[in-house]
Amino acid sequence: MKKPEKCIITNICLIYKGNKILVQERTKNDWPGLTFPGGHVEKNENFYDSIIREVKEETGLTLLKPILCGIEEFKILNNEDRHIILYYKCNKFKGRLKSSNEGKVYWLDRKDFKKANLSLDLDRMLKIMESDKLSELIYYKEDGEYKSVIR
Repeated sequence: MKKPEKCIITNICLIYKGNKILVQERTKNDWPGLTFPGGHVEKNENFYDSIIREVKEETGLTLLKPILCGIEEFKILNNEDRHIILYYKCNKFKGRLKSSNEGKVYWLDRKDFKKANLSLDLDRMLKIMESDKLSELIYYKEDGEYKSVIR
């Protein structure tokens, strides 16, 4: 009998206003560069409340009606836990922007996004978040190497 798979669920949110995108300079070394705010879904916490809590903790902003807009799944080499990242987007929020110990947050002009020091695959995540036709970024192992597909 196979052992049940452990699943780690996290979230990430594209927050935008006009041509500006909110980015975070990560302080952790496990995924360096600019990213969007988000984090782990806690035990017994629903996904919607989790993204609101994570964004509030990391940015000081309270999201109003974030929309689920995509998903990512992967397994880390030498670790068989499945990781799922729920993608949200939101352009309605309240509060005052402030950085946290997770990293500095600031508004980046959309035209400067691709030139910035982005975290791995953040550009691909954004493509999904902004698309009406794409919804998944999937990493899979083939011949001992990771490959990915967007669909």
